Amino acid sequence: MSIKEKLKDFLKDYNIRIVGFGNVPAGIEKFEIAKEYPRTIVFGYSISKEVLETINDHPTLIYKQHYKTVNWLLDQTAYHLVQFIEDQGAHAIAIPASQTVDWQNQKGHISHKLLAVEAGLGFIGKSGLVVNPQYGARVRYVSVLTDLEFEPDKKIIGDCGNCKKCINTCPAGAISEQGVDLKKCLAKLKEFARMPGIGQYICGVCVKVCDGKI
Repeated sequence: MSIKEKLKDFLKDYNIRIVGFGNVPAGIEKFEIAKEYPRTIVFGYSISKEVLETINDHPTLIYKQHYKTVNWLLDQTAYHLVQFIEDQGAHAIAIPASQTVDWQNQKGHISHKLLAVEAGLGFIGKSGLVVNPQYGARVRYVSVLTDLEFEPDKKIIGDCGNCKKCINTCPAGAISEQGVDLKKCLAKLKEFARMPGIGQYICGVCVKVCDGKI
């Protein structure tokens, strides 16, 4: 059994069905991350369709809790995966699923989205999110960086074509054919964060409408 098969079998015990293997691209922006980890394992949980259906033009309390739960599960699973990799005699570090280290630009330690693309899990859509062929943008990802040796998965070449669902539904009007206006997006997230019980930068509208069926 190859090391990739061993890793996939390990993750199956945590109900992980979305997983890819890739190289960490040269030049990718990192925060406080050692450079001796050239490869990445990226995996994700799909977001509940029924929870997403509770969203209209703003996040809901149940979506907030679901969002937090999925991120927690990802971090827990990544922790166990790191231990498994260390048992194989290699080194690894788990990057938190949702930890902001640059608030002004809304960046984490490293881009899970870019690593997911490198690991063959999807392409970057018009919304700026990873579009997975099966689940669309309805996936939360986490990344484990490692020096474990394996062959990267084949990258997915694709685009959104004529689909404009996220453009037409974005409550901030931040998405266009030219890309995402991060200032507009962030302003709307700040507005949502002030809603009773929300208290964090979440939305979910473009996630809801993107099912990957282009």
